[in-house]
Amino acid sequence: MAEENEIMTISQVAKYLQISEITTYRLVQEGKIPAFKVGRSWRVKREDLNEFIEIQKRGERF
Repeated sequence: MAEENEIMTISQVAKYLQISEITTYRLVQEGKIPAFKVGRSWRVKREDLNEFIEIQKRGERF
């Protein structure tokens, strides 16, 4: 349960998805990966990221 509520940085998301940080920033800024800002830094809830992954697995385009 604690893992679902985990808040991840862009760097952690990029590592988790095995993509570059630049690509991660682009997806976040385009609203394709749900995220929010804390000060000047983006953050992503792990449960939102897992939902994004499930959408991709179903073949939906982002």
